[in-house]
Amino acid sequence: MVLSINVAFLLAVIIYCRLRRRTQARSRNDELLTVIIVMAFGVLIAPTAFGQGVLHTVGQLADGITRSGH
Repeated sequence: MVLSINVAFLLAVIIYCRLRRRTQARSRNDELLTVIIVMAFGVLIAPTAFGQGVLHTVGQLADGITRSGH
């Protein structure tokens, strides 16, 4: 039996667990580690269909905000 796990899913679980913790309990190094994990997660999901959908949605939201400012 071979067990495989999606690395992006594992990082998403780690990010969720880290962000649930209280903000006051975090050190500067702890926050830096969270940022690095989130960046790695972004790199992993960027080429997927889900990542492209998120990019498209955020792009539309940013475009709508920009147009409402004029």
